[in-house]
Amino acid sequence: MKQLIRLLMLATVLLPTIHAVTSCSEEADCTLAGRAMLNCNLFTVDPESGNVLKDTLASLTVTAFATDSVIINNQTEVKNLSLPLRYTVDSTVLVFHYPEGNEDTIILRHTNTPYFLSMDCGYQMKQAITGCTYTRHTLDSIYISNPEADIYGTENLKLFY
Repeated sequence: MKQLIRLLMLATVLLPTIHAVTSCSEEADCTLAGRAMLNCNLFTVDPESGNVLKDTLASLTVTAFATDSVIINNQTEVKNLSLPLRYTVDSTVLVFHYPEGNEDTIILRHTNTPYFLSMDCGYQMKQAITGCTYTRHTLDSIYISNPEADIYGTENLKLFY
């Protein structure tokens, strides 16, 4: 009988410890998925040689059209940009404000495809650029190098000035 009581006492001490070690209720880290962004690099074409060279803007502010949302606020020495695309509609309109007072408006048309990530994290959105129109006040042209927005920093747009 004494051995049965010792066994029960040992079981009551060890059982919660074993359960805590083998429990599968880990918290999911949904921040690892992140939000896909559009990555842009700035370029210029040398008029003499015709070579494509990396470019830098002295200053740039980027806003969302017809809102008070500032995406980039007076960033200096701009060589590349990470820009979000809207989830709820199939186009994103961005306004680039330059220090000289000029503005360029860029309209990006894109697809938004939801996909299931996990039970803990829910759905994420795959986004792909389908087209682009823009003004040419300071900006010369835009080349879509990769239409799929991602979290890995892959270049999507080449902005030529």
